[in-house]
Amino acid sequence: MLLSGKVGVIYGAGGGIGGAVARAFASEGARLFLTGHRRAPVEAVAREIASAEAYEVDALDERAVEEHLQAVIDNAGRVDISFNAVGIPEARVVGVPLVELDAGQFSLPISAYTTSYFLTSRLAARRMIPNRSGVIMTVSALPARTGTPLNGGYGPAQAAKDALTRDLSAELAPQGIRVVGLRPHGMPETSTMREVFDTKASRRGMTWEQFQDSLADSSHARRVMTLDEVANMAVFMASDKASAMTGTTVNLTMGTVSD
Repeated sequence: MLLSGKVGVIYGAGGGIGGAVARAFASEGARLFLTGHRRAPVEAVAREIASAEAYEVDALDERAVEEHLQAVIDNAGRVDISFNAVGIPEARVVGVPLVELDAGQFSLPISAYTTSYFLTSRLAARRMIPNRSGVIMTVSALPARTGTPLNGGYGPAQAAKDALTRDLSAELAPQGIRVVGLRPHGMPETSTMREVFDTKASRRGMTWEQFQDSLADSSHARRVMTLDEVANMAVFMASDKASAMTGTTVNLTMGTVSD
């Protein structure tokens, strides 16, 4: 198994991507500590996984992240993988044209996404450095690379995460720690994608079926990526098989954007 004996912490494990990654990591032998802003969704995922424990951790609260990581170290002895899949409700950040958007709503996703990624990465790295080993991962999105309407500060937030991935890698790779991101395109099977549609629908005049078709038609394969495909790539990137990959965000948009 690719992750046999690895200890992983997943932030945002109660969401679609975080939950799928947790199940995939566990199937490949990882011992997992799952966290989320609300305990119930995380516990639901943990119940499916014999090797997982669930915790309520606010990834924007440095003290909460610090205390949880120390508990992981006390319990398991180390952290091998830190995976940040933290999100914020789409209705709070998308659906308003930039010319109508107030500064607070614009800056909200930039602050939330980058701060949670920074805190979870920095605190995990401090525990990985003594072992000169570890993988820090996050999830980016298509708007980091291409302009799309009604996204507010979401696109800049994802671009900032991509930049942070590169900067973290530049500092940590010499100490044996890899830092990588995954950039999938919209996946209708996630509740997040439905939130995006519901928020933008009145302005774009599209049905749910038309929205799904537009996501698929933009890819080379004329289909959308599945959660299982994203999770399988996460397993590979977290494994020693991907030892040459760091300082980059893996393009999973199926050709919607080219690197």
